[in-house]
Amino acid sequence: MIDLKGKVVLVTGSSRGIGATTALTLAQVGAAVILHYGQSRSQVEAVAQRIGSEQCFKVQADFAQPQAALTLWQEALSWRGHIDVLVNNAAIMPAAEVDQAWADWSTAWQTTLQVNLIAVADLCRLAIAHFRSRGGGIIINLASRAAFRGDGPEYMHYAASKGGVVALTRSIARGFAKDHILAFTVAPGFVHTDRIAEVMAERGADYVTQDIPLGQPVPPQEVANLIAFLAAGLAPHATGATLDINGASYMR
Repeated sequence: MIDLKGKVVLVTGSSRGIGATTALTLAQVGAAVILHYGQSRSQVEAVAQRIGSEQCFKVQADFAQPQAALTLWQEALSWRGHIDVLVNNAAIMPAAEVDQAWADWSTAWQTTLQVNLIAVADLCRLAIAHFRSRGGGIIINLASRAAFRGDGPEYMHYAASKGGVVALTRSIARGFAKDHILAFTVAPGFVHTDRIAEVMAERGADYVTQDIPLGQPVPPQEVANLIAFLAAGLAPHATGATLDINGASYMR
């Protein structure tokens, strides 16, 4: 049912976690995948090796730099000459306490918004122009349940950035459906990535699972499956929707 043969998909943050699993899943259903990474070259090379050199292309970019999205997009386009689906997955989550030094607080907010929202918006802008020239395309932006229920005080900036991603995606869906451009948001809760596994080891599993009725973090494969479904364009009238995947820990 899900067939992405002939499609080129750009996945940001492909070196690990949700991004790596998504890239592998998209490749398994036929997509040619552009693997973006920030610093984790060895990890993205491991992902690329599993996919195969003919079916993927690696691109490095540091989204904390204001021009990085433009450079990334141009390099990504050079591979096959077109992109059909953009998956904005890359994000950061540094802590920022309200009582820490002002310079540290400010840097955390500005860098988080740059990486999690402004770079996402930049890539969406570039994708919209490209998709218009090709008669359509699909944008899938990763947000978080934190966009709706908030997060801990030390992660207010993260929640704010993800709230912005939701509003951005909805605006794209409303504004560019006439151009056959679809836009979706995927909003996970805790996902069982290496980072969350470390948190569970340090603080105990209950710290993560206590408010998840299903009793465990979301497996990355489930998020990847959802992204693959959306990337296949099988539900175009769901454009603008936010799809929650959090084990019933938050429902709207």
